[in-house]
Amino acid sequence: MILTADYHTHTPYSHGKNTVLENATAAKAAGLKEIGITDHGFNHILFGLKRKKLAALRAEISEAEKLTGVKVLMGMESNITSSDGATDMRKDDLQYFDLYLCGIHEVLRFKRISDFYRICVKNYSAYKFAVRPSNKVIANTTKTYIEAIKNNPIDVLTHVNYKCFCDLVQVAQCCADYGTYIEINTKKRHVSAEELNAMAATGVRFVIDSDAHSADRVGDTKIAEEILANAEIPLDRIDNIDGRLPKFRFAEYKSKNL
Repeated sequence: MILTADYHTHTPYSHGKNTVLENATAAKAAGLKEIGITDHGFNHILFGLKRKKLAALRAEISEAEKLTGVKVLMGMESNITSSDGATDMRKDDLQYFDLYLCGIHEVLRFKRISDFYRICVKNYSAYKFAVRPSNKVIANTTKTYIEAIKNNPIDVLTHVNYKCFCDLVQVAQCCADYGTYIEINTKKRHVSAEELNAMAATGVRFVIDSDAHSADRVGDTKIAEEILANAEIPLDRIDNIDGRLPKFRFAEYKSKNL
């Protein structure tokens, strides 16, 4: 298994250690054809990307692409901010990006206090104290993911089930129906081999991403390889390995709507 592209990397525009060029240079050294620069979304309280810096980020991306020959996509790891599936990627933001990643994080400005409580407090408490969340919490998190996928042209759902517990099969089915990829994240162990098998049965497709916060992790696949060794997923269901590149829904959305 050879990685073709890594669509989830961070830079100092959020809280990554290395520049866009350094990440792209690492991607070239790893033999990757494409890399996504996907810093944390605008509503992340500690490390959110700033709208006023988008032009500077685009300039760095263009320069890195010229210098390395690697295709560099400007993306964002947006945040789901409410149980109705809203994210911090506004409609007028879409024009600036090539790639739309999305996930649930705890340190951010939620749409409502009730969303903060139901999505963040309830899930993080279960994670922190290593207890199974209630069925009500799981149902709400599942609904939150599904509404986000239905209502936004999300390319990749990041580290699903990490600190936020859901019905993975229902979420995977929605991803399969709408053309959103599920990420196998190699920074966080967020799903087991058995859970991957259950999700794969829905027909959903996957990408492997490093979630690199430093250039030395760009292209890393170690955790994914360990999980996949115990899973029963055909490798042709993973669309960014062995020379393949994904077909992302956001690009199609932009061509028709922007």
